Amino acid sequence: MGDAHGKHHDYHLVNPSPWPLVGSISAFVMALGAIQLMRENVSYLFAIGFGLVLLTMFLWWRDVVREAERMGDHTPVVQFHNRYGMILFIASEVMFFVAWFWAFFDVSLFPDEVRTVLTAGGAEETLGQVTRNEVTQGVWPPEGTKTFDPWGLPLVNTLILLLSGTTVTWAHHSLVHNNRKGLIMGLVLTIALGAIFTMLQVYEYMHAGFAFSQANGGNIYGSTFFMATGFHGFHVLVGTITLTVMLFRAMAGHFTPKQHFGFEAAAWYWHFVDVVWLFLFACIYVWAQGTPVAH
Repeated sequence: MGDAHGKHHDYHLVNPSPWPLVGSISAFVMALGAIQLMRENVSYLFAIGFGLVLLTMFLWWRDVVREAERMGDHTPVVQFHNRYGMILFIASEVMFFVAWFWAFFDVSLFPDEVRTVLTAGGAEETLGQVTRNEVTQGVWPPEGTKTFDPWGLPLVNTLILLLSGTTVTWAHHSLVHNNRKGLIMGLVLTIALGAIFTMLQVYEYMHAGFAFSQANGGNIYGSTFFMATGFHGFHVLVGTITLTVMLFRAMAGHFTPKQHFGFEAAAWYWHFVDVVWLFLFACIYVWAQGTPVAH
């Protein structure tokens, strides 16, 4: 009778947790603060909400690590389902970048397109035509836009990310073969390469021959360029932070050759970041380079 309510399955029934409620409230506070920030250029509410979101993430993931390392709740079946969850997350990230590529190719392939739009003026609706010639001059990149030479700094950043993909694979291979030293060394190199990529991209932005907004002398090329490459840079930063957490966990003795989903998820995410950059490099830097910026 004493074993009647024991666990007789491989699934993990999650214990009651405050973090979903705390996280949703924190995100709501941050959203309100973001609206205030856009209207008034300053918002303590946003800082409070952002801090609460970070705290929630830390405490929630701390509990997940404890479930995996101390309680043994991450059975092979649970790990299998976690991998499916990570695959779906990466698929959602793919669609996120599809939107930015779509915006870029839509305007670059049809720079002089004329569209018929429906506009509402008072109680009447009228049909009008809008042409992209006003913002692109009918060519791509727009006339006067000094783009980057793809075979300079962008190529260096490409080689850096490709090299980081090999080092994180080395770290994964070392973990599978229970080589703790190789795991730590591979993670250290990957994190260093990710940091170098970020610094070089900041340097590149500082020397761009175009701006983000038209108010600062930019154009639609600057908008599509900075949105696509900027969000990729943000993902590189997130991946670098995640791998840094994996490094500390590896140094603390976490992960075994058979149980290391946390590291595996971080490695998958990093490879995804690498692949997105290859498309960005090939499409935005090489295919649509236009007139290289003078250095």
